[in-house]
Amino acid sequence: MMTTSGGVTFFDGATSARHAVTVDLAPDVLRIRAADGTLLGEWPYDKLEAVPAPEGVLRLGQAGSPVLARLEIRDRELADAIDNRSLPVDRSGRGERRMRAKVIVWSLIATASLVGVAVWGVPRIATRLTPLIPYALELRLGELIEAQARASLDTRHAGAAFECGNTAKEKPGRAAFDKLMNQLETAAGLPIPLHPLVVRQPEANAVTLPGGYIYVFQGLIDKAETPDELAGVIAHEVGHAAHRDGTRTVLQAAGLSLLFGILLGDFVGGGAVVLAAKTILQTSYSREAETAADAYGVMLMTRIGGDARALGRFLLRIAGSTHPGPKILLDHPETRDRVTVIEAMAGSAPTRPLLDQADWAALKSICSSS
Repeated sequence: MMTTSGGVTFFDGATSARHAVTVDLAPDVLRIRAADGTLLGEWPYDKLEAVPAPEGVLRLGQAGSPVLARLEIRDRELADAIDNRSLPVDRSGRGERRMRAKVIVWSLIATASLVGVAVWGVPRIATRLTPLIPYALELRLGELIEAQARASLDTRHAGAAFECGNTAKEKPGRAAFDKLMNQLETAAGLPIPLHPLVVRQPEANAVTLPGGYIYVFQGLIDKAETPDELAGVIAHEVGHAAHRDGTRTVLQAAGLSLLFGILLGDFVGGGAVVLAAKTILQTSYSREAETAADAYGVMLMTRIGGDARALGRFLLRIAGSTHPGPKILLDHPETRDRVTVIEAMAGSAPTRPLLDQADWAALKSICSSS
């Protein structure tokens, strides 16, 4: 315990008299004694407050005390000792620096937590939640996202003409496309209907949206050399629909606010729907999702008697043909590795023609009005 008697003045708050006193620095309190040793007060360090004073003087009071007693200390060593014991006094700024350091540390922890939730938490939640979403809600989600996706892709504002197969010249192609899709959809037996569309987009691409919407781009049909090649890509996309990959992707991007918005009549989910549509058009699936969709495509092609190896041949031919590459190639597995796996899964089962030559020729002209 430190005891100092020099350079310390006490004002009792009742009179203006100055009292020379002795100060004892006990472990928890500051004790003030008169010259004869009488105890005038015990002030806990955590209740001390610094009062404005001239330079070189530490003037102290008790926070919240109804008595305006003051203690003036001119002894620098004593002032420093009190400063070290009392966080509220903090003449050196030590407490402020400590608080600032705590704020920085907790901010870093909070940031790391948010990053952790975004990187690991949200994907896991979305993966677990997706199978639990009722199909009726997924259909509603698909309707909203499909409208946004169509608006994003239809950069020329073609409206109804954005979709191929509606004019008299194109209707035979639409009939052939429907014939091919009916085989795939019947064999898949999904709990929701598929909504396949051929759209006027030049890329060799296809996109699956929540709710069974499958966009087949005109460029994909132009690049396909056989019905089996086109069917193989579409079967792969049906795999994404069966595994609800699109729904999981938009949940990861837009979060639960998207579902809550839809449940509440989309009063709060509109912005999330826009984000979800952009995400699913721009984001490639994971290695696991692509591998599972490949396996599903091979199974579906085998089930309808098509050439399951055709998907692999098509992927090899269009790999690197556009920049950036088709979405079906924007995944983690190397194209040749994927083809090797596809061929191994396909085996050598007998095949049958999925479309005759007339139907295939009509399908190749499904966008002839463009």
